[in-house]
Amino acid sequence: MDEIMIRVMRFASQGLYCSQIIMAMVLETRGMSNQALVRSMAGLAFGCGSGQASCGVLTGAACALALYTGKSGPDDEESPAFVPMLEELNEWFASEAGCQDGAVTCEAIMGPEASRAPQQKCGALVAKAYVKVMDLLAANGIDPTIQDSAAGA
Repeated sequence: MDEIMIRVMRFASQGLYCSQIIMAMVLETRGMSNQALVRSMAGLAFGCGSGQASCGVLTGAACALALYTGKSGPDDEESPAFVPMLEELNEWFASEAGCQDGAVTCEAIMGPEASRAPQQKCGALVAKAYVKVMDLLAANGIDPTIQDSAAGA
């Protein structure tokens, strides 16, 4: 078992959901914590609770990219890498999740009992998505350990 999967399991053992785990790992990579941000990421879990919306792994990874490259307010600029990275993430995820017709809903990935499925089933996908986020950042010259005021503490 590799270090990333160990981190995923550590956060899962604390009761965090897929979307929260990705953000907690990104914040940890930055040497930060932000309980409010991690708490808010729970709203993305289980396809926003219904299983019918996009998988929390995908939306959590998208939020992680936005933490580095999204606009934080009127005096901030969105990185030109933001939208292309989201597009690549979506393409990668649709292929990685392996669902019919490129479906990326939680239910399409986990089945009709998505909100009651064992979280361990998502662990490998969470780890792969975290690696993909790190790869996308590196490919765009963004240091994942950077801390800035836009990301909060």
